Amino acid sequence: MVFGSVLLLIGMHACTDQRMVTAPAVYRGPTPVGLVYPRWASDTAHYPNIPYDNPMTEEGIALGRRLFYEPALSRDGTVSCASCHVQEHAFSDPRRFSVGVDGEAGHRNAMALVNLAWSHFFFWDARAMSLERQALEPVNDHLEMLNAWPEVIQRLKELPGYENQFDAAFGTISFDSLHVVRALAQFERTLISFDSPFDRSHYACDTTALTTTEQRGMGLFFGKAHCADCHELPVFQDHGVINIGLDSVLVDKGMGARTGIEWHMGRFKTPTLRNIATSAPYMHDGRFRTLEEVVDFYADDVHLNTPNFDDHMFAWKLGVVKLDAQDRSDLVAFLQALTDSSFLTNPAYSAPN
Repeated sequence: MVFGSVLLLIGMHACTDQRMVTAPAVYRGPTPVGLVYPRWASDTAHYPNIPYDNPMTEEGIALGRRLFYEPALSRDGTVSCASCHVQEHAFSDPRRFSVGVDGEAGHRNAMALVNLAWSHFFFWDARAMSLERQALEPVNDHLEMLNAWPEVIQRLKELPGYENQFDAAFGTISFDSLHVVRALAQFERTLISFDSPFDRSHYACDTTALTTTEQRGMGLFFGKAHCADCHELPVFQDHGVINIGLDSVLVDKGMGARTGIEWHMGRFKTPTLRNIATSAPYMHDGRFRTLEEVVDFYADDVHLNTPNFDDHMFAWKLGVVKLDAQDRSDLVAFLQALTDSSFLTNPAYSAPN
């Protein structure tokens, strides 16, 4: 009797449904990628900084690129990040002051976005300690996008494709402002520029990359003109927030306007000089229209009596920076040789189709 029961059970098992079943796909996360840059572009003082909580991925970068060119971030749908950061101008604004929604103009020039992974802080007054933190502000700023993050998120959910892209990049369709700024930061960290004539001459030993005039300018830049005191290799930028003596009476208090600390008054972030010939106008307030005007300022018009004039400008305090007309012309020629044409036209940085 027991034997018969076993046979019955075996028969029942053999007759069950034998059709194949496909298990649900397992989410394996986005595709990790690394930044691509020359070995010489990183040293102990200047190196790319990728936050542990926002690793670079193919999906995150693609999403960030789309968001960078997305006008829906602004209240009236007319302003995107790219409106004030134009690729052919090294992702800076050729206008002295950017214009936001309702035609409102800002009071500082939009900085170029170049080699941002190498920066430790952002904005002219150094108020953001990460790209993610920086990307939060323009949406709410009444002089820029004049929007609210809940409105932005709702708009993105209603636009085709965004939910799928956020799911691919971050594993969720319930995304918020932090997901948006993480994606933006990932894309912006890919804006890498290390292929200028100077780079080909200095690092690749191409003896034809610089003209004689540019070579003279290079000697001045790293020599008696003291430009490299602040604009260090390999990024042509240090991690300073300094007062260079633009005004004897402060018009814009810079970092000090934010902190209220006397020692911070008149201090601004040192910008990179890479692609500088394409990112006019110059200084935090765009007061100089040309590189010639910038060089003339450093040669003739630095205000030594400005409050908090920086000790880093020691050569000017000693009065040793003296440039004649030929020196100035050669310096400008060298600065123009810091232009990376491939960066300005790289289709990976342009608006997605």
